[in-house]
Amino acid sequence: MATIGVFDSGIGGLTVLHEALRQAPAHHYTYLADSANAPYGEKSSDWIAQRSLDLCHWLVREGCQALVVACNTATAEAIERIRHEMPAIPVIGVEPGIKPAVTKSTNLKVGVLATQNTLKSDKFNALLESLEGHCEFIPQAGLGLVPLIESGQIDSAEMNTLLRQHLKPFQAAEVDTLVLGCTHYPFLTPLIREILGDKIQIIDTSEAVVKQLARKLEEFQLLQSAPPRVIRFYSTSDADALVGLAKQLIPTAFEQHSIETSTVFIS
Repeated sequence: MATIGVFDSGIGGLTVLHEALRQAPAHHYTYLADSANAPYGEKSSDWIAQRSLDLCHWLVREGCQALVVACNTATAEAIERIRHEMPAIPVIGVEPGIKPAVTKSTNLKVGVLATQNTLKSDKFNALLESLEGHCEFIPQAGLGLVPLIESGQIDSAEMNTLLRQHLKPFQAAEVDTLVLGCTHYPFLTPLIREILGDKIQIIDTSEAVVKQLARKLEEFQLLQSAPPRVIRFYSTSDADALVGLAKQLIPTAFEQHSIETSTVFIS
């Protein structure tokens, strides 16, 4: 029976888990939120790389046979090291959907909303350089957005004000396509559309990530589980709060699974 580990600095990876439950419901899932240390976006590269590796080792010890690094910042800073140290299992990362944005944009002006660390990472900038000349890319760090999302303030006046500030460069540049370069940000899609208008094309890579996961599960011959299927929610801060937000943000995702929760300390 396949058990898939999904980890993020907090609740952002729930967007990827939601898509995984839609595309591949016949598996067990272990979701780990490192909420005690969220957000990752402004921490040092070395700290993120080591912490991400530690969390992946913990998930494997908990029985996970495949891993999804459902955090753009952790992917940018740690994915190669994780894959190097864990060659026997599939490790799937996430990255901003720059490539699909190039094909989607009509006016060749693409906004990228991501964390500060993702935007300055070598992995992201190499991706950007590989597409140089295809589009005009306008990067913007979403400072302060993740803590508000983590605290459930998605529809708050404070979020509205802050998000409008971050979206101003995209409005000024008249982008027609916006890449969401953090797994937390898809929760803001309705508010983004309210501010930028319904014509804006929004690129969220969750679907592509889970398709890649499915290919790797088949390649590694990891079988689907028989009912009852389980989702285990772990948090380094408050597992009950994590599950509460999960039920609020993706309420229809758990119909085929039972839920277990635990708050954990991972050194």
